Amino acid sequence: MPQTKQILKKVKKIEIKTKHLVDGLLQGAYHSVFKGRGIEFSEVREYIPGDDIRTIDWNVTARMNSPFVKEFIEERDLTVYIVLDISASNDFGSEKSKKEAAVELAASLMFAALRNNDRVGLCLFTREVERFIAPRKGRKHILKLIRDMIEFNPKEKTTEITPTLVFLSKVIKKRSIVFILSDFLAEANFEKEFKMLRNKHDVIAVNINDIRESIIPDVGYIELEDEETGEQLLLDTSDEEFRREYSNIIKKRNKELNNKLRRLRIDLVQLKSDEPFEIPLKRFFRMRERRMVR
Repeated sequence: MPQTKQILKKVKKIEIKTKHLVDGLLQGAYHSVFKGRGIEFSEVREYIPGDDIRTIDWNVTARMNSPFVKEFIEERDLTVYIVLDISASNDFGSEKSKKEAAVELAASLMFAALRNNDRVGLCLFTREVERFIAPRKGRKHILKLIRDMIEFNPKEKTTEITPTLVFLSKVIKKRSIVFILSDFLAEANFEKEFKMLRNKHDVIAVNINDIRESIIPDVGYIELEDEETGEQLLLDTSDEEFRREYSNIIKKRNKELNNKLRRLRIDLVQLKSDEPFEIPLKRFFRMRERRMVR
């Protein structure tokens, strides 16, 4: 277990590293994309030319034989959950581990929420929920969540996302924003559970991978070990056909994940652990902003 001083040093380093992103891109984008979605019903009033026709209350309109629209007010604050996969496969990384990349991204989102006075909660999972921390406000709380993401040692090594999705659907009562950060190398039959969570909340999936998981270099014979199962394999990376087939398998898996989440209407952010996450994050916020103005 790392010493407390080392953990605190890592937390401070992450806070400093993510500050420029939160102060710049993330702050305004976070507010414009999510604040507008945190709304609650206020009242019904008569339609005025220029009102958005999507707000028409058709039931009241039919009863009154005249158009009426729903009015909404923006909620003062939101609740954000970071759901982080801490299974053994996320310790892998050619330059930076997938977990390190996930923690940096999660911290940036947490500090953006802090600036907007939003509540933030945390869920760490493997094949089960390993730790759940209820949402609260404040910098002290955020720093505690970052420390937990860094230092927590899971009981399990393997991944199974469906129990966590079921747990979250039961425990989160108020509509929230749920970021799920994982390499999604586990089982693929999660549509029912993901749909159940998405029906109640705004769910965003962040798929974190490493370049060495999709492209194997020609370095001769290498021995690989599955971080989660401990299974060892001897591979001949000089075999061009093997490298091509392996790359195709990974591409197919990523495409299937993308298609499944699209069918469920869940946004997906693709992130490489060895690359800055600013670019895919910018792309995500631009996409959400475009959707809001349609």
